[in-house]
Order: sequence, then C-alpha cells, then structure tokens
Amino acid sequence: MAAIIWVVLIIVFSGIEIATVGLTSIWFAGGALAALLGSGLGIGGFGQFLIFAGVSLLLLGFTRPWALKYLKPRLVKTNYEEAIGQDVCITETVDNRKATGTAVFKGQEWTARALEDGKIFEAGTIASVREIRGVTMYVTESENMPKMGPGMGG
Repeated sequence: MAAIIWVVLIIVFSGIEIATVGLTSIWFAGGALAALLGSGLGIGGFGQFLIFAGVSLLLLGFTRPWALKYLKPRLVKTNYEEAIGQDVCITETVDNRKATGTAVFKGQEWTARALEDGKIFEAGTIASVREIRGVTMYVTESENMPKMGPGMGG
C-alpha cells in the first residue's frame, strides 16, 4: 500500500513541476522516489516518511540554487528602471480625470499619468518620469526645462 502512495506522490509532484515549470516540486518527487525505494527495502512507514523529508530537503537545499542558476530560463530585462528620472515627451494630453495620456521614451510609447492628481500635461510638453507601475509612467514637471514666464516667448 505504501508503494502505491509513493508512486502517486511521484506522479503528482512531477505533474505539478511539468505544469508550472518553475522548479518548485521536483525536489519532492525525488524524495518520494527515495521513499519508494525505502519501501521496497522493507523500511517501515515512519522511516519512509523520514527518507522522503530528508531527501526532499537535501535536494531542495543543495541542488535548487544550482538549478535556478543554470537551468531556469534567463529572464529578459526590460530596463524600464532607466526611465525613472529621465525626461519624456508627452504625445497625448495627460489628464488623470479623463484617463488619457501617452509619452514617448526612447522611441517607445507608454501610457502616462500625472503623479499628482489634477495636474495636466499638454501634448508636446516635456515631463520627468518619477515612477513606473506596471506599464504606466507617472510624470511630474521636468526640472530641466526652462520655466515660461511673461516676455519669455512661448
């Protein structure tokens, strides 16, 4: 009976690993395999459980860091962090109340919102990126642009 339980657990943990492809449960499948071997050698139920727990923890602790480093697919970084603090050109009026606004950064168009509610940035304005949440840039007035005043043109 114990052998059937271990075989079922191997299948379940392997199935979870195949479904998630996240190196999350393969270690427990290895522990269940070791416990199945213990069952075949006539080790009792408590001993099988200790083998399962011990092998699972050993695999998790010693091979997971290596596997994550060398086997897990490399994540593609988008480098969106570099946009924070940079100036962008507003291409559609940013108005949080109307839920409108776009900005261009390095040739890519982003959804843009004002960091401060009530602040509106007209198309053609240069603004500064202060935050990025998801795919939305939150902008404020650019500190690099000269302030327009009376007699300064514009």
